Amino acid sequence: MSNQGKRIRAAREAVAEKGSLSVEDAVKMVKSQASVKFDETVDVTMNLGVDPRHADQMVRGVVALPNGSGKTVRVAVFARDAKADEAREAGADIVGAEDLMEAVQKGEINFDRCIATPDMMPIVGRLGRILGPRNLMPNPKVGTVTPDVSDAVTKSKSGEVQFRVERAGIIHGGVGKISFEEMKLVENIRAFVSAVSAAKPTGAKGKFVNKITISSTMGPSVKVDVGSALGN
Repeated sequence: MSNQGKRIRAAREAVAEKGSLSVEDAVKMVKSQASVKFDETVDVTMNLGVDPRHADQMVRGVVALPNGSGKTVRVAVFARDAKADEAREAGADIVGAEDLMEAVQKGEINFDRCIATPDMMPIVGRLGRILGPRNLMPNPKVGTVTPDVSDAVTKSKSGEVQFRVERAGIIHGGVGKISFEEMKLVENIRAFVSAVSAAKPTGAKGKFVNKITISSTMGPSVKVDVGSALGN
């Protein structure tokens, strides 16, 4: 435990000395500081100049990462009959209607993404207090309420990442694994940052993106130059 503490402190000190880095150099730094045995997730955290308590400053959306997320996404679909069959054929892990609603009400939430056909929303709506806080509530704005369940399942499985600003004006998302090639991580990071920037709400005034950091699951946060992340 003592050696681990020393390693973490040394990593943080090494990162702090560098200041803000280009995306390319930040990725190199994050990869160089990874020393655990499992394949860590690489996360992007963005501090935004918004107050999400106001409806016109809410930021949410979805981005298809060009190189995938490296994560196995478990998808649940609320659908009936032919649409349920389409969802299963597309690779959905769980498909149902009232039976799926009852499972969720019992706390059985064995999925990472939830999709619903429009006619299922009266059922899904009863689960708002359960799915909402977990950012799992289907929403047409991010393509998870749709009659084309096959396409939605395929996109979810292929590395599509949803994002939603938290109370403190922070957005974060996984953009790959530490085992990814550097340029693949760079491309994914820029795609994520670009998608968040494009989702700037009408109520946001002044500077929108204040700070960007990237980190691996067990590693220190590395500051990224905002202009570099935006491709400027």
